[in-house]
Amino acid sequence: MTLTAIFIFGLFLGMLALLEAGRRLGRQRQLGDTTAATGLGVVDGAVFGLMGLLIAFTFSGAAARFDARRALIVEEANDIGTAWLRIDLLPDSLQPPIRETFRQYLDARLAAYRAIPDMQKVNAELARATALQGEIWSLSVAAARQVPGPTAGMLLLPALNAMFDIATTRTMAAKTHPPMVIFGLLAALALACSLMAGYGMAGSATRSWVHILGFAVILTITVYVIMDLEYPRLGLIRVDAFDQVLVDVRASMR
Repeated sequence: MTLTAIFIFGLFLGMLALLEAGRRLGRQRQLGDTTAATGLGVVDGAVFGLMGLLIAFTFSGAAARFDARRALIVEEANDIGTAWLRIDLLPDSLQPPIRETFRQYLDARLAAYRAIPDMQKVNAELARATALQGEIWSLSVAAARQVPGPTAGMLLLPALNAMFDIATTRTMAAKTHPPMVIFGLLAALALACSLMAGYGMAGSATRSWVHILGFAVILTITVYVIMDLEYPRLGLIRVDAFDQVLVDVRASMR
């Protein structure tokens, strides 16, 4: 079971417990005191409003980062494809070693993302890709110097720079998340809202399991979706399908 699943399951159980605790506390306070809940609606509204605002911001940010990560995969595929085609500017005799290193480089990039969540293997593949970047650059610079005129170098080397830059951008994008305190605050507010919701249900002599379970399930699913969008290679919402564009580029490297 992943840490996200444990967190969500614990949040769900905690919400159920606090809904019940809030209801019992409300029942005790209401015994002999008909004004116990007077004026509490303002406090409830403020806390629930803050919860809704935090969910809106975190969901919006997670969805934006999810879309950005998918766009970066396509951009990397385009950059690699462009650089691969511009190798044609070099003499045929100089192309084979560069093209073979290109294939190894893309294999390493694909292997790194397929290895998630094994971070030791991920880091090893990323290090291999970085080393291959240096090899591609050295081979390309040496080959460009052997071509009469500056055209080959002016077209090929910037394409290589773009290919290397997007790799760094993707790596940093994968590590870009809200501070963990935001998720902690989201969980704390969900628990606080559960306590207040349970307190508000104290006026009924019987428990409404539809409302109790519905409240807990809806909030925990919402938090889960937000976290799934933030870590799109670990849960149900994934960007893996977009890796197919890189696979297609690799298949074209014959």
